[in-house]
Amino acid sequence: MQQLSGLDASFIYLETPSAPMHIGALSVLEGSLQFDDFRTLLRDRIHLVESLRQRLVMVPLGLDRPYWVDDPDFNLDRHLQHIALPRPGGWRQLRAITARFFSQTLDRSRPLWEMLFVEGLDTIPQVPPGSTAVISKIHHSAIDGMSGADIMGLLFDMSPKIRQVDAPARAFAPRPVPNGLQMLQETGKMVATRPLKLPGLLWETVKSAAKARAAGGEVQEERPVLPFTAPRTLLNKPVSSNRVWNTALLSLDRVKALKHHIKGTTVNDVMLAICAGALRRYLLEKNALPDQPLVAMVPVSTRSSAEKNAMGNQVSMMFLQIATHIADPIARLHKIHKNAQAGKTYQNAVNARKLTELSEFVPFGLAGSAARLYSRSQMSDMHRPIFNLVITNVPGPQIPLYLAGKRLLAHMGCAPIFDGMGLMIPIFSYNGVISLSPTSSDNIMPDIDRFARYLREEANTLEAAIMALPEVQERLAAEARAKAKETGSQVGRVFAAMQAYLEKSAEQKLPSSDVFQFAVTGTQAQRWVFDLAASPQRIYEGEVDEAACTLTMADGHFMQMARGKLDGNSAFMQGKLKVGGDINKAISFGKVLAAFPKA
Repeated sequence: MQQLSGLDASFIYLETPSAPMHIGALSVLEGSLQFDDFRTLLRDRIHLVESLRQRLVMVPLGLDRPYWVDDPDFNLDRHLQHIALPRPGGWRQLRAITARFFSQTLDRSRPLWEMLFVEGLDTIPQVPPGSTAVISKIHHSAIDGMSGADIMGLLFDMSPKIRQVDAPARAFAPRPVPNGLQMLQETGKMVATRPLKLPGLLWETVKSAAKARAAGGEVQEERPVLPFTAPRTLLNKPVSSNRVWNTALLSLDRVKALKHHIKGTTVNDVMLAICAGALRRYLLEKNALPDQPLVAMVPVSTRSSAEKNAMGNQVSMMFLQIATHIADPIARLHKIHKNAQAGKTYQNAVNARKLTELSEFVPFGLAGSAARLYSRSQMSDMHRPIFNLVITNVPGPQIPLYLAGKRLLAHMGCAPIFDGMGLMIPIFSYNGVISLSPTSSDNIMPDIDRFARYLREEANTLEAAIMALPEVQERLAAEARAKAKETGSQVGRVFAAMQAYLEKSAEQKLPSSDVFQFAVTGTQAQRWVFDLAASPQRIYEGEVDEAACTLTMADGHFMQMARGKLDGNSAFMQGKLKVGGDINKAISFGKVLAAFPKA
């Protein structure tokens, strides 16, 4: 048996019919995949993730936290569903099914996960007709975002060739489920030994408080936000049972470019600024933007490399003001960066991992009853929010992944909301694409599609503002000049290599005895002469009065042709190569160029 930590258990007693506590994802696959092939692959690999065949056992009377045990009745088919997407098979239909699937709680009598296999993705932009998707969910008590990303790595391959997985050393032989008396005996042992941990944890708390005070001297301007100090917003009220969900996709390279231009900022700072800008715009339109900045809870992983496949959650919480009171997008980004730096200073000053262990001393039964009372009485309306929303950023693999030979096109997350916290934005990066997937309920954000659009538009707004900065314009101009110089140097090296080839192969005559002028245009224009009438034949930089024909080409297209990525005929047909003079002579010159080795 493996007992849930205090943090893991919190996701059990926070769960209500209107607030299921699972995390999930929508994975879109390129091309048609047969359900039976998907099921076979999952069956053959399920032993790689132990938690997928374990269920919860509750301690009688709620005296202690639940335990994970092997499920003796495990049946893979109970966890798989198979449907066809309603016509016309577009993003709207897929989004609606995803939201409905995320709205349903998991059955605690069996392992806490499910997958929905969806066929018939026919009219989604940039997705081939007939493609498939897999919608998955697993209870938050079993994994956090980082371990979820690692599970994704176990189930997917890094090439279209299906990876062969070694069979388990032994067949699945579930250990007997403990009865109530055994659970009470185990609880007795834990209750007897748990107080022994308390002095050490209290000492860690005292040390953390001292370090935090010292850290306060390092960051005089920005102090960490305390719980229950966030402003009231329309996001912070009891949630309904119906989830609404959408996603916005951004280019990771473009986001990285923005953090490169604003010195010191991180990708996470930029993503927080984009979310803050979208929230500011959304709330302003509803006349509901508070004067005080919204507070986001940002999970921080404390998981070590040795624990990457371990069950449960290894995270601490950082409360961060996201500067929604600032209109200027660049000033907002700077403020978020300062707040994040201050938050990290305090985060590093305390032993966050040890402090989360204090949750183990909260009686499970009492905590569960308190959570149910909190939900039924709608107490979230009676106090200021602990925080306004959650923004969690999980980095994923930056290479293409494959499921049963089908390439993963996009992976978009979903995460739980609960009474008093009606918006969560999971951010996940995969293969150069960042997905931001706001999750809410229909009574709080019925127009979440508009908010998802604002996320995309705010990314463009922030990019435009940063790119318009004089210092950025100057830097880009300098980089363009350096690139142009390098391109010009490359062009010159290609022609010089041609001349060297002629000198080395003097006995081999090129298939022409005419004089040609080759003009390369671009930021560094060059003109070269092919004097094939001379003996020996030669190539030099310069101009000639009379040429059989003149060929003109941009430097970029010329380098493509020199590398063998563009042939002369195609370049001519596409208008990338212009010919002045005798066209037949130009055709013979094409044979001349073909005689040289590629750059």
